[in-house]
Amino acid sequence: MPHDIPPGTVRLVGAGPGPAELLTLRAARIIGEAKALLYDALVSDDVLALAPLACLKIQTGKRAGRSSMRQETINRLMLRLARRGTDVVRLKGGDPSIFGRVGEEIDFLEAHGVPVEVTPGVTAACAAAAQFRFPLTHRGEARRVVFTTARMARGELVGDWRVAADPEATAAIYMGGGCVALIARRLIEAGRAPSTPALIAESAGGPEARIEVSTLLDLTRQAPSDADGPVLIIVGEVAARAAANRLLVRETLDALHA
Repeated sequence: MPHDIPPGTVRLVGAGPGPAELLTLRAARIIGEAKALLYDALVSDDVLALAPLACLKIQTGKRAGRSSMRQETINRLMLRLARRGTDVVRLKGGDPSIFGRVGEEIDFLEAHGVPVEVTPGVTAACAAAAQFRFPLTHRGEARRVVFTTARMARGELVGDWRVAADPEATAAIYMGGGCVALIARRLIEAGRAPSTPALIAESAGGPEARIEVSTLLDLTRQAPSDADGPVLIIVGEVAARAAANRLLVRETLDALHA
């Protein structure tokens, strides 16, 4: 890298669950000043519309089960742009620190002398809780929250699910739409009661969001989701509170479309 060109800064920014109004003020400002924008497939059009017309925009993919740019390729692209003196915005759905591989990108960029900044965003579990009016923690029902993903290998669900089976925990399971029944069976095998309330939220945070509220036992018979939007599974006593609020939330969403 030429000594007279200092490297640009790479900003890892959380785009939140979709609507631009759920961005932090800092995230909106950074996007509005972007020179180069590398964005994930889940980033909404109204968020991308905040970027300047002259901004270089590159989609990196990053959706579970779908083709995406390899992480190594994304790392090299950010490095190449930064070495040209360009400030880069790496725009991630939700929050960068929750299943956003932010640690890998920080390690890679800092190892090559590129300064990095991180701006948080609203993650899907928080967006679903706010939109459908249920708490992630609640006195007497949920003392902690477990964030996890559904990772498949050779047709099997991998990982230790005993923590998510804790009856005092709310389990927020990302990227599990294709294996809902398998997740439910694994949680029951790990000790979670079949009667535990559970819900499936699609496109949480956006005006097209919807939920299905049931029980863990019901989810063992759930077909794989064919939803276009991201799917989040919430398991825990607090999920039952969404059922009581579902009609009110539907009326609110309908009013937004009116």
